[in-house]
Amino acid sequence: MRVLLINQTFYPDIAATAQHAHDLARFLVSQGHEVTAISSRSIYGEKGAVLPREEIVDGIRIVRVGKSIFGKSSIAARMFDFGLFYAAALWRSFNMRRQDVVICFTTPPFVALIGWLLRLVRGTRSVYWVMDLYPDLPVACGVMSAHSPLTWVLERLNRFCIRRADRAVVLGRCMRSRVAAKGIAAGRLAMINVWADPDEVRPVDRAMNPYRAQWNVGDRLLVMYSGNFGIGHDVTTIARGVEALREDSNVLFAFVGGGKRKDELMGILRSKGLTNFIEAPYQPREKINDLLGAADIHLASLLEGTTGIMVPSKFYGVMAAARPILYVGERTGEVARTIEEQRCGFIVAPGDVDGFARSLRRLASDRALAAEMGERARQHIVERAGAPHAMRRWLELLTEVANEHGGVRATRSSSETTR
Repeated sequence: MRVLLINQTFYPDIAATAQHAHDLARFLVSQGHEVTAISSRSIYGEKGAVLPREEIVDGIRIVRVGKSIFGKSSIAARMFDFGLFYAAALWRSFNMRRQDVVICFTTPPFVALIGWLLRLVRGTRSVYWVMDLYPDLPVACGVMSAHSPLTWVLERLNRFCIRRADRAVVLGRCMRSRVAAKGIAAGRLAMINVWADPDEVRPVDRAMNPYRAQWNVGDRLLVMYSGNFGIGHDVTTIARGVEALREDSNVLFAFVGGGKRKDELMGILRSKGLTNFIEAPYQPREKINDLLGAADIHLASLLEGTTGIMVPSKFYGVMAAARPILYVGERTGEVARTIEEQRCGFIVAPGDVDGFARSLRRLASDRALAAEMGERARQHIVERAGAPHAMRRWLELLTEVANEHGGVRATRSSSETTR
């Protein structure tokens, strides 16, 4: 089977979508399939082209097109960069061998239109991997008006992309419900969670953790938010929670990563003269085991109204590290539902600063409870939600889609690819 992935980010980028795309591509190659990825020559959010135009990594052919001229300087600038990527990716995808299946992500939004064109003109089967929903996300975050003509156009465009794909892959039950509410037939939807690999991320003894030593954490409860601080994340409740615990010497926070709202969060904390936190940039993937294991509890958040539009991928790495999670968000979301089902953390509503502080104080005083929650989280990853389970579902889905219309070009027999 020949599989094409189209996403603005791919290896060696550290964006979450790049890492999951790389994981899936490596797995498919290991199963004997031929994989090509089309991505940008720029690192996500940075200006200029720094990556080679083409290379082979882990058996994956990576074709990089265009470059970011403006980075994240403004919405208009990002739209211009997106347009350049659309044009270049479309050109390259039509100037390579016909692929059996194309997987289109949501970075940039509506790049699934390329999948539709490949399906229409060349008969390539198309899978739309819905990482985020647009224009739902900017509308929910107040960046766009729900009633503007542009929103109306973009909503119809997104529904067109989903309906014209052979399958749309959603990340959780909340996202499946939201997409189905747009009038999308259930048969077009597949639910596959994003993942962590339990062999890559494992429990680490906190006493021997290099990050705890580097940051001089000692025996304090380290509460970490790692990854992207995007427009859909609730940094206000987190900032107020840090302030509420400023006098508690047993609790220290760490904010690791980047994104549009990280500067906002740091600005709030510093403007209040708070010192009970550590700030660090994104860390290399090869250090993720030590990074996630450094914390005693992790944070995840979504703004009210964004449930089903996105699903925080950091949740799965936290569970693999056998750490509990404090989730700031609505209880109908996939993360909240899993926390309740697996009893692996606490949930507080956006704005509930008292609940935020109370939950952390409880874990600070009851380390045995935190350990039990972490063990249950790890068990869920190993038994149901880890990378091996998600990869198997992806392989089954791609094989099914490719075989729906006249078979598939495979380099191994179907029996070998499903072993």
